[in-house]
Amino acid sequence: QVQLVESGGGLVQAGGSLRLSCAASGSIFSVNRMGWYRQAPGKQRELVAVATSGGNTNYADSMKGRFTISRDNAKNTVYLQMNSLKPEDTAVYFCNAYISHNSDDTRIYWGQGTQVTVAS
Repeated sequence: QVQLVESGGGLVQAGGSLRLSCAASGSIFSVNRMGWYRQAPGKQRELVAVATSGGNTNYADSMKGRFTISRDNAKNTVYLQMNSLKPEDTAVYFCNAYISHNSDDTRIYWGQGTQVTVAS
């Protein structure tokens, strides 16, 4: 069984920074796409950033230039460095990963989320 555990959320003032971490553990053949999503109260869950195991990254437009996604493949861990945080960034942030158990068996996993609150 695979688990994703997020950490690093908290309360910060507008303009501050946080670094989120998400570690995958369990029976893993390979970790493919990893990413971050967020969901604010009353809103749909939205993509924040994604990263492939090969280093390609993609960001939602509102996060470009402020957030940076990175990976440590040896640790099966993905990070999200968040700078210049705004009150509208307040949300529960969820880790997501596509994990293969063999060459053609890939499943999607979700973490339980970590709360990020940006005070104004």
